[in-house]
Amino acid sequence: MYLTIRHDTSYRYEATVHYSIQQLRLTPASGASQVVRRWSIDAPGKLDATFDAYGNALHTLVINKPHSEIHLHVAGEVETIALIDGRLPDNVGPIPLEHFTCATRLTEADAAVRELAESVPVLTTPGGLIELSEQIVQRVKYRPGITEVTSTAAQALALGNGVCQDHAHLMLACCRTRGIPARYVSGYLEPGDVPQSASHAWVDVWLDGLGWISVDVTHAGFASERFCRLAVARDYEAAAPVRGRRIGGLEEQLEVSVTVSAQLSQ
Repeated sequence: MYLTIRHDTSYRYEATVHYSIQQLRLTPASGASQVVRRWSIDAPGKLDATFDAYGNALHTLVINKPHSEIHLHVAGEVETIALIDGRLPDNVGPIPLEHFTCATRLTEADAAVRELAESVPVLTTPGGLIELSEQIVQRVKYRPGITEVTSTAAQALALGNGVCQDHAHLMLACCRTRGIPARYVSGYLEPGDVPQSASHAWVDVWLDGLGWISVDVTHAGFASERFCRLAVARDYEAAAPVRGRRIGGLEEQLEVSVTVSAQLSQ
């Protein structure tokens, strides 16, 4: 499938910003599950390119002159490959599997999370992962505006509402409390009739004998050719598409627009 992607991000500030630094994980990599055909990032300054510890493409933007706005424009085309039951044909990757069994601030399990994790007797099969996903979306209804990017898995479960990021963090917390490696994935989804879902988050879970299984917890299904992967990490904080700091600016107004359209590849 060919995915055509456009991602616009605009920051407007109440007062002048004297210095800002942005880290951008907005560039997908070609691999066994996708091939990047065209990709570009337009930014108001030079982008320094490197890779982070997880192998994600990382661009750093530094603006050290007064400014009141920042506009980022990303566009490209990615050819994706169908997955069988979410199974990624990639190998283990550069990070030891044990790293993905460690809890983070966003995925720390409390008693309620541990109880949820134990609600599925067998979690080491693809079917078990889908069963846990169904439990998660039953307990945490999709409802934007309730949680923040800083909300933890335990907080989302207690609130009973959240978004794809919260669903992913809760799946990570459940898997890790049972000693199963799992990692956060940020990226894009061809959303069909639900355009707000174009910017998306899901998880990869390592199952012995099968490898990485990519699971869209929010939709209680496996990731497919409708997904474009941007970055992986232990949680959102290390895989966020845009993260930054600034000096000055006071209040910030953020606008994000993401569109993903698809057509069958020949």
